[in-house]
Amino acid sequence: MTNLLNIWASVQEIRRRAPVVHSITNYVVMNNTANALLALGASPVMAHAEEEMAEMVALSAALVINIGTLSAAWIRSMFAAAEHACKRGIPIVLDPVGAGATTYRTSTARDLIDTARPCIIRGNASEIMALCSDGIRSKGVDSANAASEALSAAQSLHQAFGSTVSISGETDYIVGEAGLIQVRNGHPMMTRVTGLGCTASALCGAFAAVEPDPMRAAAQAAIVMGIAGEMAAEGARGPGTLQVLILDALYCLTQQDLESRIRLGS
Repeated sequence: MTNLLNIWASVQEIRRRAPVVHSITNYVVMNNTANALLALGASPVMAHAEEEMAEMVALSAALVINIGTLSAAWIRSMFAAAEHACKRGIPIVLDPVGAGATTYRTSTARDLIDTARPCIIRGNASEIMALCSDGIRSKGVDSANAASEALSAAQSLHQAFGSTVSISGETDYIVGEAGLIQVRNGHPMMTRVTGLGCTASALCGAFAAVEPDPMRAAAQAAIVMGIAGEMAAEGARGPGTLQVLILDALYCLTQQDLESRIRLGS
């Protein structure tokens, strides 16, 4: 299965090409996600001004839209960037952070999906479920549901929009054209560091930039993020050192690390 997913080939291609990943993301995670992309080998750009969206998207190999800290101006930029990315055939990754917490946030995420038709939607279970149902409420940006509970919603989103849906949790579930991939990599300490889910979404952008199959790209990102977390946890004294060591793990990642550590479900 590891060979079928071509993970190492994609990591090498990211390091060779240094694809520009344009992220419209939230204040909390900008530094973290930019450094993670750099550590993996990609080239991050964090641009939010509506006036430069057309030019910035034109320079990019992938667009990541993260709705963590919303404003009317940023939403206009998100839609403008998505429009230009669609015209150019640039892959779009959407992280519907906090969908289900407020009506404004949920409706923004739904409108983006309907307009942009992202190749990958990545979020926690409550966020994914809220995209399909008005009865779902999240705990702010945290999930109130287990990842497996969102499988039906993920399948509905895939059928309606063609998007690959990646659900984060103790086991990550990736729903797409080829069915279902379960990724069991990761470490419990990762839940104690803010923004690691956003980092996983940013990595989806890097892999989507070099891997044309969005389901493979989403699985590759989940596996690499989980393995980096495991490697970091082995030397971390707590969440503070974990987030730094994840950057080191992404930078030092080898084919041997992937092959020896990958854990997929069936």
